[in-house]
Amino acid sequence: MNLSRKAYNLIREEIITCILSPGQQINQGEIAKKLQMGITPVREALTRLAHEGLVTVLPRYGYLVSPITLTDLNELFEYRVILETAAVKMAAQKASDQQILALLAMADFTYHYKEIQDHTKFLNRNAQFHSAVATLANNRRLSESLSSVLDELTRFFHIGLNLRDSADEMRTEHMDLARALQERDESKAEDIVRRQIDRSRQRIIEALQTNNAQSSSAEVTVT
Repeated sequence: MNLSRKAYNLIREEIITCILSPGQQINQGEIAKKLQMGITPVREALTRLAHEGLVTVLPRYGYLVSPITLTDLNELFEYRVILETAAVKMAAQKASDQQILALLAMADFTYHYKEIQDHTKFLNRNAQFHSAVATLANNRRLSESLSSVLDELTRFFHIGLNLRDSADEMRTEHMDLARALQERDESKAEDIVRRQIDRSRQRIIEALQTNNAQSSSAEVTVT
């Protein structure tokens, strides 16, 4: 792996997990020193992250981690509802019994509150679970679109997990959804997904508002 790619992966991970906070200015020299590499690969990595929207370029000042806004949140969650409700209804119709049994096994996972590395592992498994549901819909474009939305939401999810311990609640949501699909109950599955998505959205909004109240420098922007 070349240095630019290595710098990209490491910086992106710190942005996604909010180690580098939304709105935080990025010091290229400090990052280069931390990663034990020169400025050039760090600059190349930041340029790539800027194209992805995770970093904002400040002319004459460098870069900052792109702020998180309620507009972003609402647009992504609106799109997620459209995709995932369609996916679970199609999965209830098309998935084989064997596939749903495998999904039930996938649904049984959780995390330890306030352990950031464990949050990351949990969110990876969470994305795999929801992508698996979409895969059971047997529609490649739908599955790819949902995976893309979940990837964009990862930074939001990290903020929500830090608010309070929701491990048991989220595990139950996943198990309930898998069981509804096993019962071939499209309406129940859709209702579970809608309630799950709404709770996730509300949890993130609460976390953003809490962060704003605690930070006079407005590191997280709610607009």
